[in-house]
Amino acid sequence: MSARDDILGRVRSALADVDRSVEAEVPPAPRRAPLAGEALVAHFAERVADYRAVVERCSAEDLATTVAAALPEGATVVVPPGLGTEVPGAVVDDGLSAAELDRIDAVVTEARVGVAETGTIVLDHGPGQGRRAITLVPDRHVCIVRADQVVTDVPDAVALLDPSRPLTWISGPSATSDIELDRVEGVHGPRALHVIVVD
Repeated sequence: MSARDDILGRVRSALADVDRSVEAEVPPAPRRAPLAGEALVAHFAERVADYRAVVERCSAEDLATTVAAALPEGATVVVPPGLGTEVPGAVVDDGLSAAELDRIDAVVTEARVGVAETGTIVLDHGPGQGRRAITLVPDRHVCIVRADQVVTDVPDAVALLDPSRPLTWISGPSATSDIELDRVEGVHGPRALHVIVVD
């Protein structure tokens, strides 16, 4: 008998006399009424902003101008090869090294999906998103999310994603806390997240 089998056997023995009828009495967690259209997109923008990200909404016609305004003046910028928006002066990633990316100030990408309930952006690193490194090394990430990419919750997002692709789930700027709960940003990714929702 393995240690695993021994431990699981003890757990089963300890639970043998537990009344399982209590489980049937627990009501399911309440779900909010599903949002749609403008209400869904507004909820997404609100939740993203809760994570200390900057959120802007614009029309498709104003996208290039809004992206340019989200970038610091004189910043060096990298974009994935398949980005559908022109970013003047940006370097197109052709496999830049980590050291080269470390000298880049910002990255502009598209998203695969936005999750309204959690304020999460998901990248599957397709042509408009690029490889994972370009979204994690530069200090500022400007991410474009189309309104029709916003879904209600995580199960809705998972249904749209290909599990064989690399996935990056982003909920605000990179942040962590030390043992004294002092928040430190930028340790595991961009220090600033700027989300542009295209209506």
